[in-house]
This record gives sequence, structure tokens and C-alpha cells, in this order.
Amino acid sequence: MFHDIFSNLTKPYKSKNKIKPIIIADIHEKDSMILAELKNNQSIILEIMPLKIGDYLIGNTIIERKTTQDFISSMLNKRLIEQLHHMNNYKNKILIIEGKLEDLYPTDSKLNPNALRGFILSIINNHETKIIFTTNYQDTSQYLITLAKQQIKLKTEISLHSRIPKTIKEQKRYILEAFPNIGPKKAKYLLKKFKTLNQVFNANEKELRGVLKNRSGNFKNLLDS
Repeated sequence: MFHDIFSNLTKPYKSKNKIKPIIIADIHEKDSMILAELKNNQSIILEIMPLKIGDYLIGNTIIERKTTQDFISSMLNKRLIEQLHHMNNYKNKILIIEGKLEDLYPTDSKLNPNALRGFILSIINNHETKIIFTTNYQDTSQYLITLAKQQIKLKTEISLHSRIPKTIKEQKRYILEAFPNIGPKKAKYLLKKFKTLNQVFNANEKELRGVLKNRSGNFKNLLDS
């Protein structure tokens, strides 16, 4: 039976102020309608500065925006190929093509539609760049805002050791996370499998291996030492 080590903790946990995501826009975009939309949005922080690559930078994602006409012209003069090459300096790359989809295939154009399709596939496959088609500047701005909000969401569960646990369930996780190499996910899986702390601690190395893998031996040695 475990002593309630949390009984004397009376101070309530105060959550931090909500962090606003940051969107960095290239200074050349300062007169665009997109920036007007971003400036009016209170849920993000907009910063305008010179960007050597791309039009927008959100976290580790670089974004190049083209209207349908810009896309076709930059394809023909091969400027887009150069821009895509420079974008390789970033982990994540997105090309936004803004405008009506039918404008990519005008009836009076001499451009072969299959050549255009091949170029789009080459961007995705050879340049490993995602493509988003937006209808207008408002649609583009909403994609940028949504992406920015996703960037600040935690991709892993929050460790309880960053705050005071309140519930019994959280307290049990707190105890397990105090062990080396046991983070929030492993603590959660251990309790899901064994239900109680006693059963976790009394489990043999083979039973623990399903969650702790090759760390199960270290865990048992620590308990027995």
C-alpha cells in the first residue's frame, strides 16, 4: 500500500496563457489581401520580414504561394523549379496554388494539359512538396491560420511531472514517470495493461517487455536494488 504523497499539495495548478501561433510573411506579400486577412485575425501573430525562400514560414514549414496564372508562367520560365530547389532547405514544403482550378486548363492555351499534370506530379514526387489548391485569398489565409495552429499543438502527451497531479489515475502515472526511460505514453500503457501500481511492480520481466521492450530488465533491476 502506498502513502498518499500528494495529500499535502494544496496549491491549485495554474495553466499558462494560451500561446498564439506565429506566421512569418515575406515583405513582398505586404500588399496582398492575404496579409489583410491575417492582420485581422486575433488568434495568430503575424510577422513581416524579408524571406530569402518562400512567401510564408510557419514553424519548420515553408510555403510558396502562386496564383494559377503565376503557376503556369513560373512553370514555363522554369523559375518555380529554382524556387522548389531552394525550399529543400526546410523540412516541410508546401506549394499553394490559388484560384479556380479550371484556370489551369484554359481552352485557348497551347500548353498540353498532360504536361501540366506531369509537372504537378513531379512537384509532389520528385521535389517532395505538398500542394494545396485554394479558391481565393480568403481560403489561402484560412489554410495558413489552420496550419499555424496545428504547429503549436503538442504531438506527444504532456508529462505529469510538469504539474501537480490531482486524480488517482494521474498520481499513478506520476509515480511511474519518475522511473528512467518511462514517459507519459509508457506510463499510460503500463497502467492500461496491469491496472494497478502493485501489479506493475510485481510483473516479471517477460510481462513488462510488451511495453518497456529492452528496458524491462533495467526497470526490474531498479525495483529489486
